Amino acid sequence: MKILTGCNNKTSKGNPLYQYLAMITGSLNVICSGMHFGWPSPSLPRLLREDSPVKITSDDGSWLAVMPLLGAVLGSATTSFLVERFGRKPVIFGTSIPYIITWLLVAFSPNAAMLMVARFLAGITDGFLFCTMPMYLGEIAEPRIRGTIGSSLSVNFTLGILLINIIGSFTTVKMTALISTIFPCLAAATFVFMPESPYHYIIKGQLEEAKISLRKFRGNEDVDGEVTRLMDGIKESNVKTAKFTDLFMEKSNRTALLLMMGLRAAQQFGGTSAITFYAGTIFQEAGDHISPEVASIIYFAVQLGMGCVSLMIVDITGRRPLLILSITGACIALFVEGSYFYIHNVTSISTASFSWLPVAALVFYVVIFSVGMQPIPMLILGELFSPGVKAYALGFADIYFSFLATIVSKFFQAVKDEFGIYVPFFTFSGCCILGLIFIVICFPETKGKTLEEIQQNFKGKKPTNNPTEP
Repeated sequence: MKILTGCNNKTSKGNPLYQYLAMITGSLNVICSGMHFGWPSPSLPRLLREDSPVKITSDDGSWLAVMPLLGAVLGSATTSFLVERFGRKPVIFGTSIPYIITWLLVAFSPNAAMLMVARFLAGITDGFLFCTMPMYLGEIAEPRIRGTIGSSLSVNFTLGILLINIIGSFTTVKMTALISTIFPCLAAATFVFMPESPYHYIIKGQLEEAKISLRKFRGNEDVDGEVTRLMDGIKESNVKTAKFTDLFMEKSNRTALLLMMGLRAAQQFGGTSAITFYAGTIFQEAGDHISPEVASIIYFAVQLGMGCVSLMIVDITGRRPLLILSITGACIALFVEGSYFYIHNVTSISTASFSWLPVAALVFYVVIFSVGMQPIPMLILGELFSPGVKAYALGFADIYFSFLATIVSKFFQAVKDEFGIYVPFFTFSGCCILGLIFIVICFPETKGKTLEEIQQNFKGKKPTNNPTEP
């Protein structure tokens, strides 16, 4: 397939203002999702106290931690229908309402059962959002800034985790939930003014609307060449006849799916979700002089800062170098963490002289993990899949993520309680070695390529030069 025909299809660089505005306003609900995800870290220790107004057990707490992941399975399974029927923008906009409801349920919950209902509903909404938002951002972003735009998902998700740790450490569970409703309210008030994805309009045969959308996103009136390229790519991917089974039956889709699954597995078995859920508990067991609340805030603040660094350099360095650096450093940090806890809990060797080590190791872990392994698996969701199966693929990806994160988080708690906290850290370190081998051997570079060029590579075809690049 020729991606573009003729020199007149070349487009000049315009103003990406609307691309950034869509990223910021849409990501307000991503921040909200991050707050739900990080909620157990400051809230579970409070709920487990004897004087807690809502009585829960340790087992209740572990289920509250993973309940959004279970809800996400249901949300993800239904999102492909919603996206194809209503479009990307209405689904993203619509997630504000259930997010508001879930925080109100948390605020006024009388028992553990109601909290679980609220957390499950938040998970359903997460499924809607994370099947749609990577797709939307990947489709509206130019290749030269797509890494920055796509990486913002992970950065804003981390910002949500940091905010909930700050707010939850200094206010009650009820007040934390009420304050958290601000973000979905802001999202509803601002994202409504953003354009729909041009891909959605082209799929529906609404070419004039697609051009209007592209003119806003590109800050450029000359979009005919890009519309032609998008039409060719969508036509080749057989959007109107695509089925869920095409994910597995077509080689290019299968390749993209296996790459996504391998990278997500490397990320989750690198321990990130478990450490996020149980950051306060880990710091408490470390026994350093820093309070668990303060240590958790430092941890997620560093994660946010390094996520911003990744956001700024990912389109310069590329994806592969950051992934290799990130997972190698994470492997070392996790091994050091496990070694400390083994010496501290199993041997008679005094750890008083290096009690700072577990906090330092976790800070190093979050620094190095946040450079690549944290943001890039989410970024590539908007890059790897063809338009015809993208909705199905992202739904599958979110279910797969929820499954992995649930398994890893439950593994962390069960193995920590049964064998000691050092065992999961050693396990995560070993998994990072396997992940490194996968990335070095299998994972391709997508920096600077159009979505159509990436698909051409998966199909074994030689793409034409990118005409949208300066």
